[in-house]
Amino acid sequence: MQIAELQQLQEWFGSYVATFGDLDPEGLRNIRLKQDHTQRVVACMEALAAGEGLTDAETTLACAVALLHDVGRFPQYRRWRTFRDSESDNHARLSLEVIRDEALLQRLPAEEQLLIEEAVRLHNLLTLPDRISSPTDRFIRLIRDADKLDIWRVFLDYFQLPEGERASAVGLGFPDLPEVTPACLEALAAGEIVRLEQARVLNDFKLLQISWVYDLNFTTTRRLLLERDYLRRLAATLPASPLIQRAVDRAMSSLLTQSGQP
Repeated sequence: MQIAELQQLQEWFGSYVATFGDLDPEGLRNIRLKQDHTQRVVACMEALAAGEGLTDAETTLACAVALLHDVGRFPQYRRWRTFRDSESDNHARLSLEVIRDEALLQRLPAEEQLLIEEAVRLHNLLTLPDRISSPTDRFIRLIRDADKLDIWRVFLDYFQLPEGERASAVGLGFPDLPEVTPACLEALAAGEIVRLEQARVLNDFKLLQISWVYDLNFTTTRRLLLERDYLRRLAATLPASPLIQRAVDRAMSSLLTQSGQP
């Protein structure tokens, strides 16, 4: 993929998002949220590519994956008014459908088309299949990390805004109650990924995001996570509880250890 081809995809993306401009104010907030998220994931991908020493050609491909990974979110929201896959459809599958319907990759070599499509299709799985062909595996792991880096930001920004200015779909419809679900806390305390289907309240979704420290793939991701202080800031919004604090401390300790810090 050439840089000019990536620029064409970026122009297409802006035009595509504009077709959702007929939504009501609440809908537009959610569409703009995903538009901004996509652009920021591209920026995260550029940072990961630089930190991990990708070539210029690899960086261009990785940025194309980042640009297209969530294009299915726009028709998902228009049809179902939610970003929650369990109440609509798998947004990765929807993204792949948009890519193919719009013939976005038809001018690329077949191996590049397959790589981008596979990275988009698999980017949101809880766990990756044991066997993924190389170099596709690297790009899938890159988009998973880049996506997480910006989702942490999105969620923290959500809490800083006045309630009337928040993009309503960010919390996935979870009630904002002063509690956590025991299964979610137990998973985090055990050093495991919290599963979305276990979550019942918004605090569970926070525990889920903290548990992502156990599913990071690159040294650069961990460095950026520490520099941006996302985990501590997210944990500060949880209820004060010794059990929650111990689970969070274990996650933070794991992050520091994997980052080579004491």
